[in-house]
Amino acid sequence: MTSPRELWRRLEAVHGVVYFAPDARERFDAVGLKGFWMGYFASRAAALGPVGPEVVTASFYVFEPGMVARALPDAWARATPATVLAARAELADATLRRALGDVDVVAAAELAVPLALAAPTAGRPLAAAHQAVAVPDDPLARLWWAATVLREHRGDGHVAALLTAGVGPCEALVLAAATGTYGPDGAELLRSSRRWPEEDWADAVERLAARGWLTPEGTMADAGRAAHQAIEDTTDRLAVPDADGLAAALAPIARRLAEVETIPVHNPIGLPLTSD
Repeated sequence: MTSPRELWRRLEAVHGVVYFAPDARERFDAVGLKGFWMGYFASRAAALGPVGPEVVTASFYVFEPGMVARALPDAWARATPATVLAARAELADATLRRALGDVDVVAAAELAVPLALAAPTAGRPLAAAHQAVAVPDDPLARLWWAATVLREHRGDGHVAALLTAGVGPCEALVLAAATGTYGPDGAELLRSSRRWPEEDWADAVERLAARGWLTPEGTMADAGRAAHQAIEDTTDRLAVPDADGLAAALAPIARRLAEVETIPVHNPIGLPLTSD
C-alpha cells in the first residue's frame, strides 16, 4: 500500500499548480484583487466565505498575522468569494491542461472524488469548507477539486499534530527548515515567504534550542529530528488513507507535472517534485 506521505505528494503536485502558475497574479487581478498575496489568501480562504484575517491566520497557521491582514478583509471589498473561487478553478484548469496534454485523468478523478466526499471533516475547517464546494462535472476539474479537499484535510491534521506537540507557527517553519527538505536556503525561503521578521525567527530558534530540538546554531539535534518525525507520523495517521489505488492512478499525472516543472524544485510547500 502506498504511504500517506506519497499519496500527499501526488495530490499536492495536482493541487499546488495554482500557487506557481505564471499567470496567477494576472488572473486574480482580473477579478479585482491586488497582487499575488491578496490572490493567494483570498482564493484559498474563499470557500470559508468572506472571513477576516483572524480566521485565516488561525487556519493557515504558519503565516505572520500582519501579512494576512494586508490582504483580508480588503479582498472582499474587491471581489466576492464565489468570484474568487471561480477564478482559482479556472486558473487550475488552464494550468493543468497546458501541463498534462493527453495524460488521462479520468481514472484518478473517479477514485479521488468519492474519497474526498467521504473524508471526515470534524475539527478540519479548511477541508470542510472545500468539501462543501460543488463538485465539477469535467474530469480534470473534478480531480483538482478532490486534490484540494484532500490536501486541506491533511493540512488541518498537520496543524492538530503541531498543536499537540506544542509547536507554534513560526517554530513549525524553523523546525521544517532544519530538516533540509527545503534546500540549502530553506530557512530564508520559509521565513521570507511567510513574512516572519528576523527577530521572531531568532526567538523561535531560541525556544526550540531550549527544548533541545535544535543546536544553539539552529541545526537539527537528535531530539528535534525525533520530534519532527513524530509530528509527521501523526499527520500521516490522521490523513485519509489511499483507496483502491488512487496513488497509482496519480503517478503518471504527477510524473508529467514534474517533467514540465509546474512547481519549482525548492518550494515553500515542501514538495519534492521529481519525475521518478
